[in-house]
Amino acid sequence: MTTRVLILVEGQTEERFVKDVLAPAYWSKEIFFTPTILITKRVKEGAHFKGGVTTYGKFENDIRRLLAGSRGALVTTLIDYYGLPTDFPGMNDRPLGSPRDRVIHVESAITQDLGSPSNFIPFLLLHEFEAMLFSSIDVLPRVMTQIEHGPAFAAIRSAVPTPEDINEKPENAPSKRIERLFPAYKKTLHGPVAAARIGLEAIKSQCSHFSSWLQQIEQISATH
Repeated sequence: MTTRVLILVEGQTEERFVKDVLAPAYWSKEIFFTPTILITKRVKEGAHFKGGVTTYGKFENDIRRLLAGSRGALVTTLIDYYGLPTDFPGMNDRPLGSPRDRVIHVESAITQDLGSPSNFIPFLLLHEFEAMLFSSIDVLPRVMTQIEHGPAFAAIRSAVPTPEDINEKPENAPSKRIERLFPAYKKTLHGPVAAARIGLEAIKSQCSHFSSWLQQIEQISATH
């Protein structure tokens, strides 16, 4: 029995990650991921503007559209928790505790606000896509052909328990730290390439919230 998974992603980087890394890893399990980029602005004529989360309302519109056309597919998300607009459900009453506790609270609040659809699994990346690139201390410096910055990159990783713990504050977000070390870093170019070289299993082993999301999808698929 095959399982289709419609996944709302934040931008082109996440779309490439799904197509190049995530989807191929699950073909053998007959789980098929199809990414859709969040539409941030609609105009009466011309192309939609895509990418980035600006308001909960726009996010909600896209999710409800996917749910309405899902035809038995699972619907999920691949959205950064870092920079998430404060009008998202659960953002203003997040509990004290670990970043994972807070993000699970927000994910649960989103589900409740949507009416708890049985085929919906919300997922927010802790704290953003670039955190996954710290799952290996070697790959990104090599991708950037600046291995001399490897020790500084490794020091960022060693200062936290997991890549998902890298600080959510604007000046310390994973992407900001990478850009300071590698000014030539381009999210849509180097991000997916590095993630593919690191490999999904290595990312899952380092990023427990990310891994739990995929396990949930696998468990639902196994019961279909």
